[in-house]
Amino acid sequence: MMASSSYKKYILPGLISQSVIIAGGYGTGRELVEYFVNFGSLGGILGMALVTTTLWALVFAASYEFARTFKVYDYRGFFKELLGPGWVLYEVCYIVLLLIVLGVVGATSGSIFMQSFGLPPLVGAALFLAGVATLTFFGSYVIEIAMSWWSYLLYAVFLVFLLVGISQVGGQIGASLAAGEIKEGWALGGFKYAFYNLGTFPAILFALNYIESRKEAVISGIMTSIITILPGFFLYLVIIGFYPGILEVEVPAYTILGEIAPWLLPVYMVVLFGTMIETGAGFIHAVNERINSWMVDRKGKGLTKANRGVLGGLMALVGLGVASFGLIGLIAKGYGTISWGFFLLHGVALFTLGLYKISKKNAKTPA
Repeated sequence: MMASSSYKKYILPGLISQSVIIAGGYGTGRELVEYFVNFGSLGGILGMALVTTTLWALVFAASYEFARTFKVYDYRGFFKELLGPGWVLYEVCYIVLLLIVLGVVGATSGSIFMQSFGLPPLVGAALFLAGVATLTFFGSYVIEIAMSWWSYLLYAVFLVFLLVGISQVGGQIGASLAAGEIKEGWALGGFKYAFYNLGTFPAILFALNYIESRKEAVISGIMTSIITILPGFFLYLVIIGFYPGILEVEVPAYTILGEIAPWLLPVYMVVLFGTMIETGAGFIHAVNERINSWMVDRKGKGLTKANRGVLGGLMALVGLGVASFGLIGLIAKGYGTISWGFFLLHGVALFTLGLYKISKKNAKTPA
């Protein structure tokens, strides 16, 4: 199935997006609380469905068409084509987000093995480093396969999480939804969540070279949005079964599973740990691809596998150092601030300069 053309065009980009976004986007549940649950049970759903999912679909579709039109499949090439010399501003935002996300996954990976299996945090940190270095060493093909299969497993676990949640706290979930609470700011919460997570876009670029037409780009972009948000929606429904007490919990998913399904907790933590590795590898692979394109342009040859693996391990190590700032602070301050950079440099630029350049290009060469 993974070798089929339709799979590579319509499903693979979404699975890569979901794999990269989950660890920094909703794996712990804290991110969903910060940007959705805080605005009421119904307010959060409105922010997630009407704002985040819609914005993702629009931006992914337009971005995929831009990448296809100009044949740019690394973020250096993409944003140089879109922004000209201003592309370096995007790179600054991306590197800042990279450090924040690596900090989040570093903070979580070290604690998973301690909380789930009683092992020292150093064990989780070491496995995280080894996993990231291994995936970045082998490059695009292995990353595609790993993210695809792990995404299937993750979807299965999140679906079980939802079903257990409904069976255990279905009444509370229904009551929260029936209350219909909507707090001011739900749209801004969905907006910020959408745009800080769009910083993961460079990690998807390498898989877009299978798209051959504008129609395929648009369908793939919409599919990416849906595939990416669904597991987060599953988790959101369970979280509101514990609203409002869950608002101050640092890792809501862990706390909830400990209450309703302790038997699922080790499985969830192992799957979450795998996504930490995927997220780290996805972000770092995008940097490797950017460095590789620069080396090919300047020196005529790119990175070796060893270069990729070493760079991956070093960047993951930096992320473990950033983790000392604490999870809630990273999510509340870092992500919220960086959202505006991606909004301007990706969103606004794409729907002004980007659409103009696509139109101009297509006037010469029809899609």
